Amino acid sequence: MNQPYGDVYLLLKPLVYKKHPYRWNTIGKDIGHIEKATMPDVKAFYKKYYNPDNAILCVAGDVETEEIKQLTEKWFGEIPSGEKLQHHYPQEPKQTEARLLTVERDVPQDAFYMAWHMPKRTDKNYYACDLLSDILSNGNSSRLFRRLVKEKQLLSEVNAYISGDLDGGMFLVSGKLYPEVTFGETEKAVMQELNNLTTKPVPEEELQKVKNKAEAALVFSEISVLGRAMALSYYEMLGNAEMFNSEVERYLNVQTEDIQKTAATLFQPDRKNVLYYKAKKKL
Repeated sequence: MNQPYGDVYLLLKPLVYKKHPYRWNTIGKDIGHIEKATMPDVKAFYKKYYNPDNAILCVAGDVETEEIKQLTEKWFGEIPSGEKLQHHYPQEPKQTEARLLTVERDVPQDAFYMAWHMPKRTDKNYYACDLLSDILSNGNSSRLFRRLVKEKQLLSEVNAYISGDLDGGMFLVSGKLYPEVTFGETEKAVMQELNNLTTKPVPEEELQKVKNKAEAALVFSEISVLGRAMALSYYEMLGNAEMFNSEVERYLNVQTEDIQKTAATLFQPDRKNVLYYKAKKKL
């Protein structure tokens, strides 16, 4: 909160989400939620969420299954089980009009944030969204960097990224403006690049480049035993530990027509959420 641009997601999430709990920050909507928490509140929260029925244990390495079972029983067996959580969150209704929020803060330069609703982490179209974000801003040859930073010199930096949430997440584009560049000029230039993806297929070699990067990132993240354990735990949390063995294939199966279709679905004018983050004028 007390760092430059530190409240961006506190502003952006309630702009994007109107019904789903994602509109709140994890630790609370505001500081008052923390200040008003009582000891019974904290104990009830701990009992509800931090119990064996809501936990995943993954042991990776040169171990024997029976030995691990015995050690698990020894160290965790006396912890009482709880009620297994069933998540039934209100689903976000389809957005039907664009939203804009403008704020002014004591920051070095103007910044913008644009967000669209995207599929949840287990949706088959998640992978096209992830690769699409890389096409836009992963590396100096990416589309937004090449056009808006190098050629037009509108932005000092630009990023496209996804939230990858268990329920429907956010596809985001953000950047910091050079002095004298307007928000309107920047938004128009960004949308032009995004619209290009909806009307023209991505060249096969451009898609293959980001596929290679995605594959390399996944492989390197699972080289260590710890990396494998964390990945297995994560996929089990998603509902299927077997995803560990098929993630690379899911990325490699994305085709150029999938990218174009995903872009056309995402970047609709009435589903856009924009935050103009203005720097205060120095006296």
